[in-house]
Amino acid sequence: MIDYSDLYQALENSDAKEWLKTLEKSVEHAFNSPRHGELDKWLAMLNNLPDIQPSSIDLNTGVRIGQSNDCEQTTRDELEQHLRLLMPWRKGPFSVFGLDINTEWHSDWKWDRVQPHIDSLKGKHVLDIGCGNGYYALRSYGQGADLVVGIDPGQKYIMQFYALKKYLGNIPVHLLPLGIEDILPSLKAFDTVFSMGVLYHRRSPLEHLYELRDCLKPGGELVLETLVIDGDVNSVLLPEDRYQQMRNVWFLPSCDALVLWLQRCGFKNVRVVDVSKTNTDEQRTTDWMIFDSLEKFLDPNDATKTIEGYPGPMRAVVLANAPE
Repeated sequence: MIDYSDLYQALENSDAKEWLKTLEKSVEHAFNSPRHGELDKWLAMLNNLPDIQPSSIDLNTGVRIGQSNDCEQTTRDELEQHLRLLMPWRKGPFSVFGLDINTEWHSDWKWDRVQPHIDSLKGKHVLDIGCGNGYYALRSYGQGADLVVGIDPGQKYIMQFYALKKYLGNIPVHLLPLGIEDILPSLKAFDTVFSMGVLYHRRSPLEHLYELRDCLKPGGELVLETLVIDGDVNSVLLPEDRYQQMRNVWFLPSCDALVLWLQRCGFKNVRVVDVSKTNTDEQRTTDWMIFDSLEKFLDPNDATKTIEGYPGPMRAVVLANAPE
């Protein structure tokens, strides 16, 4: 099983100390109740990864671990064989000893849209809600964060992260197989909280915003990225059934409506810093994610619409501060 002793020790000396009252039991429950059918296979894969010492690590301009000449081709082939057991790889990309993991999403493009606008992460404690395989968590550490905690109930994503972390050493970045409901209410312990691509999956978006606010220290910064639509302060799309073939998409607000939601939830200094349409260069099928992707989810006769006839995907980045 994943050893979280370093995380527990770090939290013991942080403003999130109270979370330790429930955290260990929550993690144990997440891994075992019920136990994922492939968990033992994934854990065995982690134990069998080849031992390679990276000559360099770059988490600032990307996620690049080692160089191609750090190992023989046969060792790199063995590494690739293990990492492909964890397909599909959705967030990235990653370069590992010259092996390029070409992920479904160009998460680096999204990070480049977000990072210039956020407060400095140097010395900060960061929480990443719905962190996936930890791409943004690693980039946050690359920007100088002292501690980064990511939570995501997808256990395969957690295993992807720890496969990479084997080669990153004892860095203070930790991913937990949990949801936001597993965080102690009113923790108010993190300087920065990321919620990237989560809000539209929540049946109660305002409740999610309150949960995010309660994770932040007074004055702490929320970094929220979500699907939006064009429109005024009263414009919100609730798909009749699916959106881009996804059943778990609920509310897509306009930017003005989203700002109002955040203000009504008590956030201060709310500002939209980026609005971008998602295209098939940014989200696509690759040899590391071989299933249908955005191209199949758009109207084949009108790429500005989803296959269901809704406005095509547009994403906004909104920053806000928790009340003092």
